[in-house]
Amino acid sequence: MHRIRILRRLALAAMLLAFCVVVFGAYVRLTDAGLGCPDWPGCYGHVTPVGAAAAASDGTLDAATAQAPLHVGKAWREMIHRYGASTLGLIIVVNAVLTFLWRRQVGVSPGLPMALVVLVIFQGLLGMWTVTLLLKPLIVTLHLVFGLTTLSMLWWLWLSLRRRSSGPWAGGTSSAGGGLHSALVRPAPMGVRRAALIGVVALALQIMLGGWTSTNYSAVACPDFPKCQGAWWPEADYKDAFVLWRGLGINYEGGVLQHPARVAIHFTHRLGAIVATLALLFAGIAALRASHEVHTRWAAVAVLLALALQLVIGISMVMRGFPLWLATAHNAGAALLLLSTLALNRALRRV
Repeated sequence: MHRIRILRRLALAAMLLAFCVVVFGAYVRLTDAGLGCPDWPGCYGHVTPVGAAAAASDGTLDAATAQAPLHVGKAWREMIHRYGASTLGLIIVVNAVLTFLWRRQVGVSPGLPMALVVLVIFQGLLGMWTVTLLLKPLIVTLHLVFGLTTLSMLWWLWLSLRRRSSGPWAGGTSSAGGGLHSALVRPAPMGVRRAALIGVVALALQIMLGGWTSTNYSAVACPDFPKCQGAWWPEADYKDAFVLWRGLGINYEGGVLQHPARVAIHFTHRLGAIVATLALLFAGIAALRASHEVHTRWAAVAVLLALALQLVIGISMVMRGFPLWLATAHNAGAALLLLSTLALNRALRRV
């Protein structure tokens, strides 16, 4: 039990840090600090921006990166994000090693922790390519998507370890009450489980659209609500809006798309929000109506509350002129909504 507690706490620490890294990564992107350090993994050839600033002041700044002017504030934001991501990777590796070593004693499969190690390595590569490929929208969007995937897998791992060490939550047999609870819980109807799965898929697609909107600097393309550019269906360039690959050597800082293409991206994101909202509303309400199991009901309520919060943030962000704190909160809200939707899917499949 002591070892499973250690693994659970490591998973919780990694999950909380992953949430912070994802949200702070959004802040870095929204403050145009993605190229605050135009090299990788250091910053102008130094471990910290302090060394870069000192080199800039005495004229010894790395010639390979000196063409990009040093902005100390942006450099610090970028490097803090890298430090956080590196720490997260270290925790994930430690957790995977301990899970593998203790797998027989704790009865936990090392498959998910090992998959997280592979994923975090790939995330490191995406972080490198984000810089070296000059903020290419496809790479930056994938970096966001796989960052949220890492967060989701850590959340799932923590729920699994919590189930191992807490009988009532998972219907375990660690106590008489837990065993009785397990015997009374029944899986939710197939229709409700499918609705929850559709909800998480719709949300995942919407998050991808949100990433594409942000990385193409299209958030302000529709400054009004509920209309866009004063129209219910604005004129837009959908042909150019979703070109995934435009070649190498292009600096995407500030975006390269014309206004009609940005309108197309933003408006598609709004349409996706309608679809995802309806799917999650249906899943949450259906789960509340179909199940009296306490964890399922709590998860359904969490989905509905997180959905309401995200809608309020999104609408307020447009109405108030896209302030930085609301734009960052919009990313945090998406992460919370994703976690609650995953919790609902897990709860509906408990027996």
